[in-house]
Amino acid sequence: MSRPRSGGGGGAKRGAGRAKGASSRSGSARGGGASRGGGASRGSGTSRGGTARGSGTSSRAGGAPRGGGTGRPRAARPATKASRDSLGGEQIEGRQAVRELLLAGRRRVHQVLVATDVERSEAVDDIIMLAGDRSVPVRRVPRRDLERDARSEAPQGVLARAEAIPEADLADFVSTDDGPPFVVAVDGVTDPGNLGAILRCCEAAGVRGVVLPRHRAVHVTPTVAKAAAGAAEYVPMALVAGLPTALRQMKEAGMWVVGLDDGGSTSLFDLGSLAREPLCLVLGAEGAGLSRLVRERCDQVVGIPMAGLLSSLNVSAAAALAVYEVVRARRA
Repeated sequence: MSRPRSGGGGGAKRGAGRAKGASSRSGSARGGGASRGGGASRGSGTSRGGTARGSGTSSRAGGAPRGGGTGRPRAARPATKASRDSLGGEQIEGRQAVRELLLAGRRRVHQVLVATDVERSEAVDDIIMLAGDRSVPVRRVPRRDLERDARSEAPQGVLARAEAIPEADLADFVSTDDGPPFVVAVDGVTDPGNLGAILRCCEAAGVRGVVLPRHRAVHVTPTVAKAAAGAAEYVPMALVAGLPTALRQMKEAGMWVVGLDDGGSTSLFDLGSLAREPLCLVLGAEGAGLSRLVRERCDQVVGIPMAGLLSSLNVSAAAALAVYEVVRARRA
């Protein structure tokens, strides 16, 4: 089932960005969400009980999964041109996200702000110790000042400012030197809670990298970083001018492209041996699903069988289910 390869692509391995010798992590478990996609197209007229109906995205564009601890982002200051043109990540909020920022050591951290009345905890002590080890200034500020600067709902009394997250090269994702690559592409997801949960799931599952459109999609905002609980520091992310073109390039390099959508003609659980090939899984946007051009670039579109009354799952929930189905198939 191998696709003829017409081009290679760098040999960078997924874990290259991790700091060597980082101490063991604590904090919340890295979970994921999952989205529903139907095994059969929705208007087929078959009864609900046995057919696949839902899709990888929900018509209600929800935020992060309910238990994720992230709130609705505040209506924040407009992004600068520099931040719009990059992955972002210059402001990190929340204890776990700031702790992983310092542990990873991938980029320069300018300063850490800690609320004067913050309750002491292992996570806060770790942050202060790690900042000291890396010569990062720690400022104690009144909580009202910290929350005024925060752009997420609950910064937990901790905020850091750093250089933007470095972009990965798409060519690094297609190398087979370290086994068949598994890449996730996100087609226009705009909800920061959803993207954060997707990144968290991809990091936990060992996905090689995540492909994001440069335009009309959310990047790493403070809410994304907080929902990702530190995963944004480790998952390589490539920004592309056009996702359809990037998918074509991956196909030319020998990868299979599988879209997740409620109109999928095949069940996710019937991927079979395709899951063990070099694979890019494409997730559609909230509500709209896969765009027309992206769908046309897919070798196959799959859905998640639905047995209940609802027609779909949230995109981050669908992502977790689909990503781990591929991981399960590869380990079988």
